[in-house]
Amino acid sequence: MTERIVITGMGTVNPLGLNVAETWKNVTNGVSGVGPITLFDHSNLQVHIACEVKNFDPGKYMDSKEARRRDRFEQLATAAANEAIASANLEVTEETAPRIGIVISSAIGGLHSLAEAVLINDKEGPRRVSPFLIPMLMANGGAGLVAIDHGIKGPCFSVASACASGADGIGMAFMMLKSGMIDVALAGASESTVTSVGVAAFDRVGAMSRQNEDYSMTPAPFDKNRDGLVMGEGAAVLVLEKESHAKARGAAIFAELAGYGSTADAYHVTAPHEKGEGGAAAIRMALHSAGANPEDVGYINAHGTATQLNDLSETKAVKGAFGVDLARKVPISSTKSMTGHMMGATGALEAIFCAQAVREGILPPTIHYRTPDPECDLDVIPNTAREKKINLAISNAFGFGGHNAVLAVRKYQ
Repeated sequence: MTERIVITGMGTVNPLGLNVAETWKNVTNGVSGVGPITLFDHSNLQVHIACEVKNFDPGKYMDSKEARRRDRFEQLATAAANEAIASANLEVTEETAPRIGIVISSAIGGLHSLAEAVLINDKEGPRRVSPFLIPMLMANGGAGLVAIDHGIKGPCFSVASACASGADGIGMAFMMLKSGMIDVALAGASESTVTSVGVAAFDRVGAMSRQNEDYSMTPAPFDKNRDGLVMGEGAAVLVLEKESHAKARGAAIFAELAGYGSTADAYHVTAPHEKGEGGAAAIRMALHSAGANPEDVGYINAHGTATQLNDLSETKAVKGAFGVDLARKVPISSTKSMTGHMMGATGALEAIFCAQAVREGILPPTIHYRTPDPECDLDVIPNTAREKKINLAISNAFGFGGHNAVLAVRKYQ
């Protein structure tokens, strides 16, 4: 019998909280993380709102000297990993270190440090560029630094698949555990692209909401009047283990990571496939991996970015995987309506939401939902969380470049 993979630890810092408990309370209460940008001067941009991590003090997780040598996305990864390791009561020893892997992904890496270094190089010359720039900007920096912090010596890398990076990273860890390569994995992602160039670039693609004056009803996934995503930042890390290993050390088990699917649209560098075929295929793959049928799914955490194209394509993907009638009955919500779009890190946080949903029997809502879209006619759990006992949840993560990743999370019994 194939070894089951279980979740024994979870950690996060994101726009709704600085730990899992605070985040879960806020996401189930429908709290919005949107507010005016504070991380930089945004006066010359057309977008002035974001979902920032609030009250984050890196000094609580590392000394001030080390904090200065880490990009913000690496600081966030450090915080999330520390909580995950503590919640799993995971002890790293010389004996266990080589059997623990790390896959902490990032779609873009250290954009804060890169943008600052370009300005310094242009204004003050190359000798003023920090000697720590490379480790601050490389996308695998979060994974490498967590390994150094905790002395973890197993496979350690980062996956970059745009907005599917976090989900794909968890999927890679899932497969390494299944193969027997390792016993434990820290898996997730971190992202901090709320910078002037980051916001400008996504706005130029046409993906961003510009409801700057009254942002109380944006982003609005699946709503007929949705006008784009709100950029977020944050990190989320899971501790995954082989079930036998978790039981042997007496670990508390939160949920089972039951399945993973990954496909490519091979269609367009930014637009999702208009029929949602790649997303549907990834959902079917994840369910097959979990040994489950569409009828078993009690909740879908949607990719749900609140762009016109994405939400329509995802609706078609769900219908393609479940059939139209069943698709309309399965509760689905976009927690990005509260967290914003944390780019590569969002899929990792949404995996935590799925684990909490199967544990607690509470399904987070899609807030800011006012006007139904006849073409997005799914049960989007509008505005208020729903109590429902479920055994299986799936999380969709669909990224630029046509990357589709789906995770299946089952209640542990």
